[in-house]
Order: sequence, then C-alpha cells, then structure tokens
Amino acid sequence: MYQCTPLGVLELLKYYKIPIEGADVVIVGKSQIVGLPLSIMLSNLDATVSLCHIKTKDLKSYTQKADILIVCCGVPKLITEDHIKKGVTIIDVGINVIGQTSTGKRKICGDVDFEGVKDKVHAITPVPGGVGPMTICMLIKQIRNC
Repeated sequence: MYQCTPLGVLELLKYYKIPIEGADVVIVGKSQIVGLPLSIMLSNLDATVSLCHIKTKDLKSYTQKADILIVCCGVPKLITEDHIKKGVTIIDVGINVIGQTSTGKRKICGDVDFEGVKDKVHAITPVPGGVGPMTICMLIKQIRNC
C-alpha cells in the first residue's frame, strides 16, 4: 500500500492533465507521510523535484521557479503572491485551524494564501475541499483492491 495523500495529489494532476514529465516541481514540506514519498513518486515520473521545508534558505528562490508547487508544511498562508511565478499549478495540502467563527465553527486555511495568489495561478486546490477528499478516495480505492 502507498500513502493516500501523495496518491491523491498524483490523481489530481493526472485528472486535470497537468504535465509532470520534465516539470520543475517544488515541494515545501519533507514529512514521511506526504513530502518525502511524493518527491520520490514525482521523480519516478520524470519531474525535476526540489524538496524544501520551512527552514530552507531563500525559499522564494525555489518556489518562484516551480511549474508545480506542492505545499505541505503546516504553516498557515506561508506561500504568498511574491513566492510564485505566473501560471504555476499549486497543490495545497496544508490544513491549519486559525480560529473560530462566531457560531463556534473552526476556521481552516491552507499553507497558501489562496485569495492572494488565485489570480496568478494556472490551477490551485482549495482548503478545505481539495486534497482532503482525494486522500479519502485513495484510501477507499486501496481498500477495494485488497
């Protein structure tokens, strides 16, 4: 079995026909659950992969060159408009609780400032509602194949 979140990311890229082969992919987050396995999977699909993290020196110098930017580091709205180039595809894996509404419902955001970057990107996944449901789909798919 493979990790469900990386499989969900690959499924999203495949479904929306985002070219992986030869793409410059930057992953911000090096966890053993998402970042590291995803870097290997994308490398096996002939992408050029840079694996970064929140302590990477001059992170912007990496993210600004990405054709595909995958952010999974757990820092709310880390990636802003000045971190990206026009036309990038962004997969935001982060889920961060940033407070509560007046009714007590949790406020959630990703690792990317969605509102700040949405007009500059080719495609972007929302948080919530993007990668999370894909993770569940990949879990169900793997269970059905057992």
